[in-house]
Amino acid sequence: MAAVALLASLTALPALAALKPGAMAPDFTAEASLAGKDFSFSLEGALKKGPVVVYFYPSAYTGGCDLEAHSFATEKAKFDAAGATIIGVSADSIERLNAFSSDPQYCAGKFPVASDPSGKVAALYDLKMTAAQAGINDVRGVAIDHGFISRTTFVIASDGRIVATLSSEADHLRPDQHVARSLAIVQGMRSGKMPMTGGH
Repeated sequence: MAAVALLASLTALPALAALKPGAMAPDFTAEASLAGKDFSFSLEGALKKGPVVVYFYPSAYTGGCDLEAHSFATEKAKFDAAGATIIGVSADSIERLNAFSSDPQYCAGKFPVASDPSGKVAALYDLKMTAAQAGINDVRGVAIDHGFISRTTFVIASDGRIVATLSSEADHLRPDQHVARSLAIVQGMRSGKMPMTGGH
């Protein structure tokens, strides 16, 4: 229980200076996994197809992150209909993500998750990562040996501008609410009812 409590406290880290709507999203490439297979994800390449939802999360195989991944997988067809790409980013190793991305309970092979073990991609978006802590296991009982990135979602328009920044800390959002909010935003963009830039 102590490890669970510690994990809960770590995953509630504030996204203190996360990039705000209106800012240009920093481009990045990262090793990612889709349905258990490695590939190189490019934000620039994804934006050529339409809006991109980049969601940062603390760790695969932990309660809130599992719910968030499952929710994105469940709603994937609606994101597709809105022309939007989903990419999850965490400090998990690509080996952990290969399992997570293909797991039918979570990503279910429907969208990719990228590995950011050093926190370099997170830093581009002004997100902090905690250092790894000993004694924390995931829901499978496997030790988590990486740091945690604060749960923050960025909705990025095809021109590379950030349309919305959603933070669990600042906006008091549950993991599944990141999915519902980002879906509503990309659907609004698709219908022309939402401005390309806006507030929090």
